[in-house]
Amino acid sequence: GASVLLLRACLALLAWPVYLLSFLGMWEPFCRKVFFPFILEKIGAAHEKKAKKHKQELFRNLPDFRGPSGELRLLEIGTGGGTNFQFYPAGCKVTCTDINPHFQESLTKSMKKNQHLHYEQFLVAAGEDLRQVPSGSVDAVVCTLVLCSVHSVSSTLREALRVLRPGGAFYFLEHVAAEHSSWRYFWQQVCFPTWKLVFAGCCLTRELWKNLEEAKFSELKIQHISLAMPWMPIEPHIVGYGVK
Repeated sequence: GASVLLLRACLALLAWPVYLLSFLGMWEPFCRKVFFPFILEKIGAAHEKKAKKHKQELFRNLPDFRGPSGELRLLEIGTGGGTNFQFYPAGCKVTCTDINPHFQESLTKSMKKNQHLHYEQFLVAAGEDLRQVPSGSVDAVVCTLVLCSVHSVSSTLREALRVLRPGGAFYFLEHVAAEHSSWRYFWQQVCFPTWKLVFAGCCLTRELWKNLEEAKFSELKIQHISLAMPWMPIEPHIVGYGVK
């Protein structure tokens, strides 16, 4: 415990400009508008290379969840720059949501690259509050690298279940806490406060598989995987889907 606190203090000293800007109320608007979209695009590119085969496998059965009309209506929570679009089946009707409206430039680029999809709308909304989306109106909900930063995981999962039709599926790929006895978990604990501040509320030590197991899915498939990210404390991940 003492060594974690000492190393946290050292890391905070290295990041003191960010802490100062946060104290002055200037970091959050700068982070949301400029820093986070920029850094997420850079880190996201590296993460996508590592995660591509897992996403291809994860989304392979998306067509199985088409509605009675034969269409697939999909809602993505925390769309960001649209890195998942390439994995969705042709003709899929996509509703994009994100709490941060400043991804528009990268999102537009992704839409132009993925014209096999029909883009319904973009909603500025938090995962915990999707009131703009009617209950039971979508066949699939996708959430990747988002549950780490929502204010309430359980509320986000409740909203996902609400907007899904019966028999619809919730897809996820998220980084999670490492084994408590491991060095990875030790460094996650060290980095936690500074990482959360710098990366717009991202929490390193959430055991998200527990939240998913507690949610009311009729069927749940979870796989624990590792995605090696050099100098990044986010190697442990979970991937899978749950059926309403």
